[in-house]
Amino acid sequence: MSSALTIFYTDDDQDDLELFRDVVKTLGRPIDVVMQSKPEELLRDLENPPPSPQIIFLDLNMPGKNGFEVLKELKNHNHYKNIPIVIFSTSNDDKNVARSHELGANFYLPKLSSYDDFRKSIDFTLQINWNTFNPTLSGFKYQN
Repeated sequence: MSSALTIFYTDDDQDDLELFRDVVKTLGRPIDVVMQSKPEELLRDLENPPPSPQIIFLDLNMPGKNGFEVLKELKNHNHYKNIPIVIFSTSNDDKNVARSHELGANFYLPKLSSYDDFRKSIDFTLQINWNTFNPTLSGFKYQN
């Protein structure tokens, strides 16, 4: 059995998916990234393991079913509700952050434009101990 961390990342932007995968490779840790370009692919992959994710990164702004709808669906599902979900979005809007928190996301990670900042934010997020991390709204969003 693999000791690698398995991440599912769902985003409709192919460039963001590839950048994420490239950044994770630079972290020097055993991490498997399974990418989905549509929420329906995420749900299909969750229902048909292996692999199963230890963390899900989820974009908000996707056509069809958006990230809020997927987040709500996952957090209301007995089998998936305990998987940490990181909202990973270009939106830095306080309303989106608050709504993500209300719907049960575990962390909010803005997509940063600088490669170094982007890498640091991913590294920071992957080092969170999800068993003990339970932030208030003020500690819910990554601050660079």
